[in-house]
Amino acid sequence: MTDPSASAPDSGAGRSALLVTHTGREDIVELARDVAGRLGSAGMAVRVLAEEARELRLVDAEVVAVDDCAADGAEIVLVLGGDGTFLRAAELARPSGAPLIGVNLGRIGFLAETEPEALADTVAHILDRRYSVEERLTLDVRVEVGGEVVAEAWALNEASVEKTSRERMLEVVIEVDGRPLTSFGCDGVLCSTPTGSTAYAFSAGGPVVWPDVDALLLVPNSAHALFSRALVTSPTSVLTVCVAAGGHDAVLFCDGRRTVPVPAGARVDVRRASQPVRVVRVHTTPFSDRLVAKFQLPVLGFREQRK
Repeated sequence: MTDPSASAPDSGAGRSALLVTHTGREDIVELARDVAGRLGSAGMAVRVLAEEARELRLVDAEVVAVDDCAADGAEIVLVLGGDGTFLRAAELARPSGAPLIGVNLGRIGFLAETEPEALADTVAHILDRRYSVEERLTLDVRVEVGGEVVAEAWALNEASVEKTSRERMLEVVIEVDGRPLTSFGCDGVLCSTPTGSTAYAFSAGGPVVWPDVDALLLVPNSAHALFSRALVTSPTSVLTVCVAAGGHDAVLFCDGRRTVPVPAGARVDVRRASQPVRVVRVHTTPFSDRLVAKFQLPVLGFREQRK
């Protein structure tokens, strides 16, 4: 974790922020305009994506292309939307290493740091550089067919190998560090990061892993097998999903955003990536408290609840 306030003045001059916004909702667009106004009034330059510029109508904002250079030189990427918008912003921020902060305007919003009612306070923290940055483990994913690499991708939450037809079961062999572990028919197999443990992997029955834990997760999805428990492995492990040569084709989804076809007989290798995603924290709320709040967990005993 790094602290950007250690060597920086409390001025907006020479600083810039990239706004990534869910422009499909007018209330979010209005909040984005408010944020841009607050940042601009403090002298902090604002960038917006070319595909969002028309809806945002920010006269003084710099319009940037939606590519790997969108966040180059930006101090921070400010995300207004749900987890889907955050994952889209992560694609833009990761190449340059720019840190992201999410304002939850979706439903659960596990990736978001703050809620809309605290937006003014969040902007003040950014302007005063009263925030810290933590690094989140990401995944490198490689698809091989006949010993040849045919596709490469990455994920912040999870890489999911899934069947392509509802009526067909996907036959797979699971390997860890090059050693066969088990085989079964299933709907799919998820390889997840700790950050993604509260997302798709959680829905598939995987464990919740604290985001500062260095580990990889493998979670079978609707496996027809006696041994189909989720696995938590070393962060240096290589997780492999081999699709049976005599079976059906599969598809690889990375964060539900990037899609790669996986033919029968292919193998999908998943390992820790060298490049993390950097996430901004303005609060010191423990992860356990975030779990309680996001999942609305009962923290009182049965008798206390009846009083």
